[in-house]
Amino acid sequence: MWYRSASFILDKQEQQRKDAAESRPLSPVSTAMTENPIANVSMYYQTRAAHHGVVTSDWLAQAQAAVAGNADDAAVEKNTSGGEGKGNKFSVVDEFNNWRKQPELAEAVAAIRALASVIRSSQAKTMMELEIELKKASDSLKSWDTTSISLTAGCDIFMRYVTRTSALDREDFGSAKSRLLERAEKFEEISYKARRIIAMLSQDFIFDGCTILVHGFSRVVLEALRTAAENKKLFRVLCTEGRPDRSGLRVSNELAKLDVPVKLLIDSAVAYSMDEVDMVLVGADGVVESGGIINMMGTYQIALVAKAMNKPMYVAAESYKFARLYPLDQKDMAPALRPIDFGVPIPSKVEVERSARDYTPPQYLTLLFTDLGVLTPSVVSDELIQLYL
Repeated sequence: MWYRSASFILDKQEQQRKDAAESRPLSPVSTAMTENPIANVSMYYQTRAAHHGVVTSDWLAQAQAAVAGNADDAAVEKNTSGGEGKGNKFSVVDEFNNWRKQPELAEAVAAIRALASVIRSSQAKTMMELEIELKKASDSLKSWDTTSISLTAGCDIFMRYVTRTSALDREDFGSAKSRLLERAEKFEEISYKARRIIAMLSQDFIFDGCTILVHGFSRVVLEALRTAAENKKLFRVLCTEGRPDRSGLRVSNELAKLDVPVKLLIDSAVAYSMDEVDMVLVGADGVVESGGIINMMGTYQIALVAKAMNKPMYVAAESYKFARLYPLDQKDMAPALRPIDFGVPIPSKVEVERSARDYTPPQYLTLLFTDLGVLTPSVVSDELIQLYL
């Protein structure tokens, strides 16, 4: 039910904290915060210490210093793009795009590494300035592709993980910054290793003689299959074509290099071939609060066929793809459109469905292989709360 969702619980806890704060007598510091003495700093930043349960005496002074150092949005942008020298400006988007050039690196991990670089190159003098700079860099990356669920979720979880530390209240800014960088690098390492962890966890479910159906190109699914092949397991893979980008061709080529028996199917042959299948294994663009997934178009119909024919449907997804989303149906998502070439001219009066992904509800999924462990869909909401608290 909606009232048990992670967002509802987190928002309810936030409201309870606000109600508790309003019921207490106002101290001089909280009175000043209520009156919003610093017009150029939003109330969110002025009350941020309340989210951590600590209000330090010099907190508003840091906020004022941040305003003084960032007189307008242009100045803040300059800090976000700051560099080690005048002629060497740092751009978080450029850094992100540099990391994205590595073919084996997921988009969210590239964003996490770029945000860690923001901390390293920051010229901020206070924690307030550094947090504003980091938040603005995160927003810049999320706006780079507003349709990418993993990118948004990765940035959000990074911000929660890095800033959720007592280092924020230390008087020594150098120590506090070092602590933030340490946590950023730790989160970066965890995210990078997630794929390998998932591949190892999935091995208990891949048995000799099994036939696995995969859909779309997923690095984590490919890693799981590669690990199974390296472990000398004997299995066969049915791979959908994955129209319109034919991502299945890329998967079949990679599996052929590993000498894994692979059979390529046209997308409409899934039900026809399901009798041969022992399990379905797919990746995910995002894992939502209900325990369902958002993935490449066609995943939902494969899940429906698998459910009807009593075949297990497994999902391999990193925890940085856990998103605070709760779609109720297929249209309850931000559109992600893609060009489609049918090879022949299409009359202008013919409408073409160009959505790139669909939503698979949790009741059609068996298990999720994640770096947090092997989860049932019903457990996802609890894990999401822990990630975002």
